[in-house]
Amino acid sequence: AQTSRMWGRMKVGPGGYDPCYSKYAEAYFNKIEVQKALHVTSGRVKWTVCNDSVFRTYNYTVFSVLPIYKKLIKGGLKIWMYSGDADGRVPVIGTRYCVEAMGLTIKKPWTSWFYNNQVAGRVVEYQGLTLVTIRGAGHLVPLNKPNEALALIHAYLSNHPLSTRR
Repeated sequence: AQTSRMWGRMKVGPGGYDPCYSKYAEAYFNKIEVQKALHVTSGRVKWTVCNDSVFRTYNYTVFSVLPIYKKLIKGGLKIWMYSGDADGRVPVIGTRYCVEAMGLTIKKPWTSWFYNNQVAGRVVEYQGLTLVTIRGAGHLVPLNKPNEALALIHAYLSNHPLSTRR
């Protein structure tokens, strides 16, 4: 596929997709009832998938979120992080370095987790945080691996572990 740089993001050519031009997402988030459910407060807002003016003017005020994670863990919140193992934007190794920098105790070491009798990724459980990888997924896990993403979200919300058996 041909690629070209445009406003700081990759435009994907034939055979791929470009999440910045998803008409379905724009149509959904521009529905009045969806904006009301999300508590959009300034009246009708025109939502776009990729807003370059927001990207260019956003002011980063937090250098690292690791202290925030530590506070949340100390407060007893259940935290799961997930990452596609083919993510070129935020590679798993970078996420692992950040998690390891918090110095959390490992409760359960890395093991495979399964969906539909197939290896769906790997999972490691720390004290207060679970890190999950999704096999074959890129940066947009629910787009690349929707069934595995749903299994992950379901396990988190129902307070069940991911299946580690075929």
